[in-house]
Amino acid sequence: MSESPSFELPVPVSYEFFPPNTEAGSVKLKTVVQELGVTQPEFFSVTYGAGGSTRDRTLSTVMDIAAQGFEAAPHLSCIGSTREGIAAILASYRAQNIRRLVALRGDLPSGTATAGEFRYASELISFIRETQASESHPPLHIEVAAYPECHPQQRYARRDVEHFANKVKAGADAAITQFFFNPDAYFHFVEEARALGVEVPIVPGIMPFHNYARIAQFAMRDGIEIPRWVALKMEGYMDDAASIRAFGLDVITRLCERLIAGGAPSIHFYTLNQSALALEICRRLSHPR
Repeated sequence: MSESPSFELPVPVSYEFFPPNTEAGSVKLKTVVQELGVTQPEFFSVTYGAGGSTRDRTLSTVMDIAAQGFEAAPHLSCIGSTREGIAAILASYRAQNIRRLVALRGDLPSGTATAGEFRYASELISFIRETQASESHPPLHIEVAAYPECHPQQRYARRDVEHFANKVKAGADAAITQFFFNPDAYFHFVEEARALGVEVPIVPGIMPFHNYARIAQFAMRDGIEIPRWVALKMEGYMDDAASIRAFGLDVITRLCERLIAGGAPSIHFYTLNQSALALEICRRLSHPR
């Protein structure tokens, strides 16, 4: 039996999953967790569908990860929810000894008209802190979202960073950014946040090029810039999967290297429930060329 690879990463790492919707997907994800576990991640996060549509699967995925010996953090979105409903979810998380979560505003499910009792993530965070104030449990570690290239629904970048600062003031412990490919956007966002008094870690979220067409679609939807030279190279490779993979790994590795050199506290990988690309990037970061 071959030994697991050795990783001495320059910064800690963490990973995001979505909850599988089949038994086969759940079995596969357990293997992915073990494969990524060799990098000794700080935690794995698990997404939460619009309006809580994956609530049960999110929790079961978190518990599966915890059973494998790793810390897991469920996402919790508040849009379309009530205070009573959020309180019930928090109680179930406490009962399962969950100590970390990712607090988000989230999106309304398709066809839903009401936003519920929470308009912004800052209100959700305040509610969580108020709920915990009268309890004996250790406080939850709360991660929030940040948008280096501005939230797609926000027209004014200044307001966007102010909304982010409000989430931190409400009680967030750290932030994970939306994925991006322009490191200057990240560094500028961090500078602006620090100028507003934000001191918590702001962790860059990184999306490896699992599938260029799919990532490009995500980027267009969320207002994320893929550098023109990268897009042209990717499109020029057409169906050459090996060249797309090799070029994508080089681009994302260099992005991570620049972020780390510039002071990024850690790296959070959006895995799409796959391990190979994130592992290879970690290998390269732990053995610089």
